[in-house]
Amino acid sequence: MSGIRVLFLGGTGVLSAACAQEAVAAGVDLTVVTRGRTTLRPVPEGVRVVHADVHDDASMRGALGDETFDAVVNFIGYTPEDIRTDVARYAGRTGQYVFISTGSVYARPAPSLPIVESSARRNNGFEYPTQKLRCEEALEQAYRYEAFPMTIVRAAHVYDETVLPILAGWTAIARWREGRPVVVHGDGTSLWNLLHARDFARGLTGLLGNRHAVGQSVHITSDELLTWDEIHFSLARAAGVAPEIVHRSSEDIGREIAWMGPVLQEDFRHSVIYDNSMIKRLVPGFLPQVPFEQGAREILSWFDREAARRRTDPELDAAFDRLVGDRHG
Repeated sequence: MSGIRVLFLGGTGVLSAACAQEAVAAGVDLTVVTRGRTTLRPVPEGVRVVHADVHDDASMRGALGDETFDAVVNFIGYTPEDIRTDVARYAGRTGQYVFISTGSVYARPAPSLPIVESSARRNNGFEYPTQKLRCEEALEQAYRYEAFPMTIVRAAHVYDETVLPILAGWTAIARWREGRPVVVHGDGTSLWNLLHARDFARGLTGLLGNRHAVGQSVHITSDELLTWDEIHFSLARAAGVAPEIVHRSSEDIGREIAWMGPVLQEDFRHSVIYDNSMIKRLVPGFLPQVPFEQGAREILSWFDREAARRRTDPELDAAFDRLVGDRHG
């Protein structure tokens, strides 16, 4: 691991920033391509930073020329065209191309549990997993017919201290602190998976330059099973409040809050349990170390340090009032 040359496409997001920290700690010679538009998660010292637009071929060639890398990791690829461009750009210039996909490509509801890497995939009715699935298919074709050395890594629901991993965000915390209820979909008992970005980074770093991972798809998720009620209760405890929860169906919530509807109805309402045997085989010793109870405390500590971070959504707040009113009626 130490000394291998790695290129990150993106380096200041939830996933990529944590992976940059972990890669540097492991002795990776890391180059990060960003557009330099955020300071929320600064790139760690010792990383070479290149400012370029990864979607602009001239910009990338001007920034990197014909440099070669042991591994290239694309954190921000979203369309099949992104993938086709990268296949052409990095063929013969990297020993491994890692594409960060999503666990949302697995069929919902899962035909069987736990979910393994060969489990059924489909678009699940909304744009994000549809595009990621098409990217995966483009990469699989490139591997099979052009010997392009790809690895697909599926992240499930990854968070860091700056992210409240519930759709209501800070609005939920603000309502609780004001003594008002928060709406949770279904009956709150469907199972979900949350993984701290530091734990994801440990898994991903172990895959870099790993010849056994080439040609493979692998998910990196937590072994901790959480219901949606438990997720909300952990956040409430970290916020120092006794939470009141009102359960409403995903359909009812979608009628009031249109953007939540597809995510809740096609994804969050379904229980997901992952089998993490493959990542543990590929990266011996991999084991997530941050339970969500700890992660929730980190999140609330970060938000409470600065008032500007605590932003509520008035429209969402009003929609919750209507949903709560309907329920109490």
